[in-house]
Amino acid sequence: MLTDVGLRGAVVIVTGGGSGIGAATARQLGTMGAPAVLVGRREALLKEVAGQIAADGGEALCVTADLADLARYGRIDGLVNNAAVMRHMPLREWDVGRFDEHLATNVRAPFFLIQAALPALLDSPVRSVVNISSSSGTLRRVGQSVYGMTKAALDYLTQTLAGELAPLGVRVNSIAPGPIDTPIHATWAEDLAEAYRWLGSQVPLGRIGAPEEVAAWITLLLSPLASFMTGAVIPLDGGQVIDRE
Repeated sequence: MLTDVGLRGAVVIVTGGGSGIGAATARQLGTMGAPAVLVGRREALLKEVAGQIAADGGEALCVTADLADLARYGRIDGLVNNAAVMRHMPLREWDVGRFDEHLATNVRAPFFLIQAALPALLDSPVRSVVNISSSSGTLRRVGQSVYGMTKAALDYLTQTLAGELAPLGVRVNSIAPGPIDTPIHATWAEDLAEAYRWLGSQVPLGRIGAPEEVAAWITLLLSPLASFMTGAVIPLDGGQVIDRE
């Protein structure tokens, strides 16, 4: 667990903040005195996470509609693009609606959130964006064509925007997690226990990761400790993308 990385008082937007990696990140930020703006669709989950943060002495604001309601803090220091949708299906089962949902959530939303946050980020000494990608953006898994495509696009977006925004002092990095113990797997797995067994078998270290392990890296990339790092796509996957054949 990280302790003090220079983020006290920094306001960080965390999308998908109601569960999994987003919730773990918000809680980690709360322990460091960084108020988290929790963005998500499910208000009850956001309020539950905010309550946990407050109970530990931190601050959080829940936003279920859009990012306009930021008057409470009046600033944005960091942005974590974590919200995502994931469906694994063969080609014949896809329709335009589900395809567009993946593009809208996994690619379009991060792009335009960065655009919207940029003026406020330029007023901050932190100026850091962390995108949450996936090992699926590197692996070429049958059935993951759409999800994997969107994550590969997010990797590309991370690196091109890092180059574009570097002269402004804005850092853009990405973490590409492998299998992590989060609720998103229930959206594609019919047998969750079997899915976890299979996911663990894909990882050379022999297990799936915990959300808190990803949150620690997100916090590090947001912080001044990573002030000379931009355009990085960090694999945090237990070695999943290693070719072991």
